[in-house]
Amino acid sequence: MPGPVAPQRAISGGFVPDEVLVTLDGDEDVAAAVAAQFGLELRSARGSALLGRTIARLGIPDGRPVAFVLAQLEGDGRLADRVPNHVFQLQQAAGVVNYAFERIALDAGSVSGENVSVAVIDTALDVAHPALAGRIESMFDALPDMAVKDRAHGTSISGLIAGDGPFRGMAPGVRLLHARAFEGGISSTNVLLAALDWAVEEGAQIVNMSFVGPENPLFSSACRNAMARGVVLVAAAGNNGPGAPFGYPAAYDGVIAVTATDVHDRVMKKANRGRYIDLSAPGVNVVAPIPGGMDVVTGTSFAAAIVSGAIANLIHAGKDAEPEVLSQLLRTTAVDLGDPGRDEDFGDGLLNAGAAMEKRVAD
Repeated sequence: MPGPVAPQRAISGGFVPDEVLVTLDGDEDVAAAVAAQFGLELRSARGSALLGRTIARLGIPDGRPVAFVLAQLEGDGRLADRVPNHVFQLQQAAGVVNYAFERIALDAGSVSGENVSVAVIDTALDVAHPALAGRIESMFDALPDMAVKDRAHGTSISGLIAGDGPFRGMAPGVRLLHARAFEGGISSTNVLLAALDWAVEEGAQIVNMSFVGPENPLFSSACRNAMARGVVLVAAAGNNGPGAPFGYPAAYDGVIAVTATDVHDRVMKKANRGRYIDLSAPGVNVVAPIPGGMDVVTGTSFAAAIVSGAIANLIHAGKDAEPEVLSQLLRTTAVDLGDPGRDEDFGDGLLNAGAAMEKRVAD
């Protein structure tokens, strides 16, 4: 029998209203037994290499509030974690020659991410786009039961990192790993965990996460464990305005949080602010591939992609690719913007890929 029901606790951020996520040391049969005992439905269960446990998605068929169900599950010793299935959103702002190379001092004629593995967790993408055709090493669909409708955001993000031919990205030649985890601009913790697990198991050295959601303990653990394996995590700071709460996964310790600036190095008006911001990069009206062609895009999503591409160049050029080392290198070589020193608008300043490359090669 379960122990006494713990008090309900506050849940921040949007979440799937009729399900919860739990982790346990047992297998699917144990998850099914837990579900049956608490009047829940076992909707999925899989082993997570990053979490080191089975993660199960339990449906609530009778309308009980998520907080109430989490409280009921609190006393069950079979479970290690009990969390909401939080909702995450892509960070693309509305917007109608790619100046990014010039602003971050990256030589467009010599960029290369050859032999560097970069994973993009995003929407599906246009695999036939001339900038991406033949440049995708591996793909994973974390939403196999959902029809593909969105390809724009994923095409732009992957193109900014790995594009070549008619559109040159920041790091052509990378080993591009693409995980589809968003549809209609929305994903969930469970789906994102599956995508991140896949990316790390595929050998990703960098994972680009151009999305924002609330803090979630399971995704926090997965990110922390990915970084412990030497994976560099880059995330969009968020487009929800100066007064918005911190955006995750960008706000997790060790994740490189990127905000967006324009051609005049001014921060995007709708960008999140906060002490978690690490770097600034071009993300306002930058040219990027879209299905069927090119367009101008705006958002911290695209600034994050530019940083991911710049890091791929650094890994290609150097030896030590530890996340902490690379993050420190980028922050100490950034061009200070705004108030002197690190601030909540620009972080440590504008990415200076040229200076970072010089220092990396010199060291």
